[in-house]
Amino acid sequence: MSVTVRVPAKVNVQLAVGAARPDGFHDLANVFLAVGLYDEVTVTPSSDGLRVTCEGPDAAQVPLDRTNLAARAAEALAARYGRTPGVHVHIVKDIPVAGGMAGGSADGAGALLACDALWGTNAPRGELLEICAELGSDVPFSLVGGAALGTGRGERLTALEAGGTFHWVFAMAGRGLSTPAVFREFDRLAEGRDIPEPVASRDLLDALAKGDADALAATVRNDLQPAALSLFPELADTLSAGRAAGALTGLVSGSGPTTAFLTRDAGSAEKVAEALRASGTCRSVRVASGPVAGATVL
Repeated sequence: MSVTVRVPAKVNVQLAVGAARPDGFHDLANVFLAVGLYDEVTVTPSSDGLRVTCEGPDAAQVPLDRTNLAARAAEALAARYGRTPGVHVHIVKDIPVAGGMAGGSADGAGALLACDALWGTNAPRGELLEICAELGSDVPFSLVGGAALGTGRGERLTALEAGGTFHWVFAMAGRGLSTPAVFREFDRLAEGRDIPEPVASRDLLDALAKGDADALAATVRNDLQPAALSLFPELADTLSAGRAAGALTGLVSGSGPTTAFLTRDAGSAEKVAEALRASGTCRSVRVASGPVAGATVL
């Protein structure tokens, strides 16, 4: 017997970042949108203990040891229910690796839901979300999907209304960016400045609720973008290329280095994607829309 879970990528339509906390984290107002790029996580009983395998684009970059969030998710659920995590976790990657689209977090949420179904633990939703929050700031949203506001370090979620489908183009960069490094650069750039408390933009939430792509484009914002551009200046060329091709707006997705372009409709998305592929400013390009459901047992 095996269980397969499909889990989506995310884009941050707003990422407001507060000052560094004593624990090293930052308070966030993080408006997530789940988009239709998916990893699939399959779990199968294993007599050899816990092991992780992976296939798909950039699979060679995915750790297969206990640092993988999918492995940690299986261990965490097993520990709660007093069982050994004897399971083979196989990940089919389609979410960009180290791209700021929560691919690792998606695998953690997917493995957690899959193990819960495989083992029949029937953990309450609240308990699954607790485990997700222990695994990482983006993991709870990968479980929930749709549209949501994440506060605290991003793990405390409030569901948001999204009144329509938003069409996106994602440009993958030629190398990765470390999330901790981007936050360190944010702190360096913020030295000597008063950092306001992060709050979600009311105009942005209204645009999301109305399904208004033009209004959403006018309000998207990522406080980590200056830090990402400082560490990876070439991303500015990708942003310029996407905007010049007709995107309503472009921004760095999360901590980067993937850049995300909001377009008015599916046809516009294809035109922007074609222009970005021809621009020579990125490694690959994907088109996706959202919001979509979170982790789902297939």
